[in-house]
Amino acid sequence: MDKEQLVKEGYDKISENFRSFRHQFDNSQELKKFSEYFPKNGNVLDVGCGVGIPVASFFVENGFEVTGVDISEGMLKKARINIPEAQFFQYNMIDLDFPENCFDGLVSIYAMFHVPKQKHGTIIKNFHRMLKKEGYLMLVFNPRENEGVDDFLGTKMYWSCHEPIVSLELVKEAGFEVVFHEILDRGNELMYWIIAKK
Repeated sequence: MDKEQLVKEGYDKISENFRSFRHQFDNSQELKKFSEYFPKNGNVLDVGCGVGIPVASFFVENGFEVTGVDISEGMLKKARINIPEAQFFQYNMIDLDFPENCFDGLVSIYAMFHVPKQKHGTIIKNFHRMLKKEGYLMLVFNPRENEGVDDFLGTKMYWSCHEPIVSLELVKEAGFEVVFHEILDRGNELMYWIIAKK
């Protein structure tokens, strides 16, 4: 089975119980900080939206127009029920083809590390293309380099990530100005967060 299919099938399998697992990680502080960078009533793309909670729900509740994409149809079915005010589409983030200068904000939280790290630079450049001038990006990466398949909530899951310094450089090379980056502990798990401006 290829990596893409492994991720897709894995998240389809755990979609029923994923929301309770996701609640361990309170990212409300980061979401609030990010939302203050761009206009109220702006539009946000949530890449790797999962079941729509807490990220898409946060932006909808705060008056933003939200589009969510995910590779897993199982996750999207839950997201459409959880957040009917948002639009959700099935996409592999490698293949996103929204128009240029389309979104005020773009977030990808706990998703990039399911794509081969060799493709991260191309994906981030595409994020830059889709964002409006002075739009903002928020990404979350694993805080250490890794690649492989491991057990995750009772299924097999693929993981791939650069060291933080490499991920940061990829964001800069894509044309972004970094405004925040830090390894944060949320739910007893360390993750590397980046916020950047186009």
